[in-house]
Amino acid sequence: MEIDRDRFLADLHRLRMFGASGVGKGVVRPAFSQADVDARAWLGRRFADAGLRVEMDAMGNLFGLAKGPSILLGSHSDTQPEGGWLDGALGVVAGLEVARAAQEGDGPAVSVVSFQDEEGRFGGLTGSSVWCGYTPLADVDSATDHAGVTLRDARRALAGQVTGDVDPAGFTGFIELHIEQGLTLDASDQQIGVVTEIVGTREIPITFTGQQNHAGTTQMHLRRDAFQGVSAFNTALNDRLRNVVTPTTVWTIGHIALHPNASSIVPGKASFSMQWRDGDPLRLRRIEEIVRDTAREVALALGLSVDFGPMWELEPTGMDARLRAALEDGAETVAPGRWQRMPSGALHDATNVARLMPVAMLFVPSIGGISHAFEEDTAEEDLVAGAQVLAKAVMRLQSQLTSPRKI
Repeated sequence: MEIDRDRFLADLHRLRMFGASGVGKGVVRPAFSQADVDARAWLGRRFADAGLRVEMDAMGNLFGLAKGPSILLGSHSDTQPEGGWLDGALGVVAGLEVARAAQEGDGPAVSVVSFQDEEGRFGGLTGSSVWCGYTPLADVDSATDHAGVTLRDARRALAGQVTGDVDPAGFTGFIELHIEQGLTLDASDQQIGVVTEIVGTREIPITFTGQQNHAGTTQMHLRRDAFQGVSAFNTALNDRLRNVVTPTTVWTIGHIALHPNASSIVPGKASFSMQWRDGDPLRLRRIEEIVRDTAREVALALGLSVDFGPMWELEPTGMDARLRAALEDGAETVAPGRWQRMPSGALHDATNVARLMPVAMLFVPSIGGISHAFEEDTAEEDLVAGAQVLAKAVMRLQSQLTSPRKI
């Protein structure tokens, strides 16, 4: 059972053409965009050419199904508004290539998936969340993107490709190959990373409200400037987290919106997202307490009010021991001495799929640690090595995972 290097790379580069940005290898293929619709139609044809049964559910998750119980490989093929060519796409195309190699080499049954809206146009990991039953489609259908488009309306773009639901009970496990999206592997000249866990994530929308006023006549000591609340919150939070976090804990203030956002008006309202990630559930909870307390104290000191939206949360996800051992064995065979175990600081669909079946992940290096940008890239030899590790792991698992997990 050997992958076809040229076929694999050709498909990966062909998928890049759907939404190619014209800047390097950049890709603009957000979920449900025309580029995404076209890419999924093309992927469906490639799945069919490989002898897989093509199915798409109402959410837009695209499957290529082998006969009988099978291991599921894949990732997602949508991108950030300005994304790279490998984020998600690598796992889908590598899964397809391993499925073909398994058929050609009398290997195990392998199915493939491209989950929809992993990048969060309508939330976060939306497609896999709906497929796993964690988020009912009816509940998320009214979600809107930043332009005000609802998921319900966006899904109409894929209506012609929808065939029906796919039962997760038919799969023995899930493995997701992905670029690292960080600098660890590239900086240490390692070729493969076998993931130990995906860190947990929390995100809260926060709004400071003050008093909108004239920027030229309102003296500084009289201002109730909502943006100064964000600035003071950021400074205080960094100091208060110092003795709580570890070197791998991360936190980010993002998506700031000022109202009325004019140069001659003191901002009356500032809304932003507050996100943090860590592998320890207790530490995630402690950080939440500090975030809320700090925001309230800043608001009181500056004469502002503060409001918190609903918190979005995903728990830390450990990788299945059997699947991980198979990946480690494949890594040592393909890249002896050039692989390591490591956590994933980024979220992936495997987090949701782990609710239903055993999951594992492996990484290949991101050049310069860059992702979610047009400059995102990985050496072709590393891309091929990742696909080879995936294939060898699947072969090792053939005798271990022979029946689907009961759900």
